[in-house]
Amino acid sequence: MHTLFPEIQPYATHHLPVASPHVLYVEECGNPDGLPILFLHGGPGAGFQPWNRRFFDPERYRIVLFDQRGAGQSTPHAHLEGNTTQDLVADIEALRCFLGIERWVVFGGSWGSTLALAYAEAWPAHVIGLILRGIFLCRDQDIRWFYQDGASHVYPDYWADYVKVIPEAERHDFVSAFYKRLTGTDDIARMAAAKAWSVWEGLCATMKPNDSVVDHFSNPHVAMALARIECHYFYQQSFMRPNQLLEEAHRLADIPGTIIHGRYDMVCPLDNAFALHEAWPQAELQIVREAGHAAAEPGIIDALVRATNDFARRFGGR
Repeated sequence: MHTLFPEIQPYATHHLPVASPHVLYVEECGNPDGLPILFLHGGPGAGFQPWNRRFFDPERYRIVLFDQRGAGQSTPHAHLEGNTTQDLVADIEALRCFLGIERWVVFGGSWGSTLALAYAEAWPAHVIGLILRGIFLCRDQDIRWFYQDGASHVYPDYWADYVKVIPEAERHDFVSAFYKRLTGTDDIARMAAAKAWSVWEGLCATMKPNDSVVDHFSNPHVAMALARIECHYFYQQSFMRPNQLLEEAHRLADIPGTIIHGRYDMVCPLDNAFALHEAWPQAELQIVREAGHAAAEPGIIDALVRATNDFARRFGGR
């Protein structure tokens, strides 16, 4: 069983201005001359965490992490204007140019897999390979499963806390009801909605209860950005056409890929990964038997570290 690499610190940090008023927080870790790899966090709005640096061998990789618009240490916090999928794809390309990287491996989980696919389909020539976890295709059925009718049947106790903040009359459309509160002027209602939305995700993210994951999702700073930005995207169909990622998957044909998905993922069910693999058969699909959605689960860590080690062996000479 592979575990995370030892803790490391960045050798460089940057504050990269993109479209005003957004400024992205960026870190570089590992070997400046190593194989470039980009870490894309989830959400949208989750931000990356220091332990995310540890999926990669620091002697073999030039590790790049950044907080997407409105998330983590990027500013302004939880800001929604100028925050779309197309903006984030453009930011990734701007970051590649800023760092002087010709091509890189792209690594992403959950929403990070969504964004990795959107970027690779837009700029396939700049992608060496993809390592994706907990596939999230952002289809209407995927949003409905987690935020309206699906996971609620698996976790009815957690669901009861999620729905408490929404009046009965508005429960036919939870995304719209939460969007109304998360973008409203009532500070108390906004924070209550953010905590309910974010904690629901944290509770469902792991196959076995994990207090550290729930604590992270409960953090007010994390919860506000995550809930506001996620709801902003999902309310507007993630700024993509229906089935866009699958319809454009033919653009990935020449890109090596590894798809890793937990068997018991209740946030993004396994059919997401199956559908992607059918559209992109060149990729390898790995189903982790004893795992849910979160990257922090031991079986997921094992599979991801194996994948990054494999990519370093295959492409490290480039």
